[in-house]
Amino acid sequence: MRDVQIVPWNQEEVMVISADNSGGIGQKEEDQVSVPYDIVSYFSFRVAVMECLAAGGIPFSVILQNFCGNDAWIPLVTGIHKGVQELGLDGELGITGSTESNFSFCQSAVGLTILGKRQADFKETSIVNGRIAVIGSPLVGEEVMLQEDKVVPLFLFSHFAKEVKCRLQPVGSKGILYELGQLKGKLFQEEEVTCSVDLLKSSGPATCFIVEYEKEMESEIKRLAGGYFHEVLVSLR
Repeated sequence: MRDVQIVPWNQEEVMVISADNSGGIGQKEEDQVSVPYDIVSYFSFRVAVMECLAAGGIPFSVILQNFCGNDAWIPLVTGIHKGVQELGLDGELGITGSTESNFSFCQSAVGLTILGKRQADFKETSIVNGRIAVIGSPLVGEEVMLQEDKVVPLFLFSHFAKEVKCRLQPVGSKGILYELGQLKGKLFQEEEVTCSVDLLKSSGPATCFIVEYEKEMESEIKRLAGGYFHEVLVSLR
């Protein structure tokens, strides 16, 4: 199950809506994680856009809700533009939104929504002889900045979504085991799944994703993923 809403649009297309939010992350004195606002919005953007792409959507609009103050708006938009450039969508993705300027808050908060579109007759890739891997590593909070080399690049996820015959599931705060269950439509027990990375740990701003692919695609998947590749073995008991 995807974290998106599918809304009828016209006879040929449907709208794909995805969203993300963050709180206590930014440059206010009482924030739990101190990072520049362009980093906050970049990672919020990547979560929402990965959900949209995984569902077959082509993003065309970003809606930003800013509760960090007027001065944060330009850095927040700058971070979104960074993600847009990584996807090669310059000029194709509009940005709008609003700032809460009547009241100030002790901690930073940002909400972000992405509107995308896909063909009404879109069908997800069918996997018959499937294998599963995690691409990237689950990281959260300050780990995202301190272990940046383990965060799967946004452009790599985009390539998988557009060019590779596979099924994708971004991993967020609920961890790999939960998202694997969402992808496969069943509840997995921890002892049924083996992987070299922590299955239960939060992956924060989608620092990794799950890919399901046909057996004959494995060498290509490994080539593309490089050091981000972590095999997942499922043994139902």
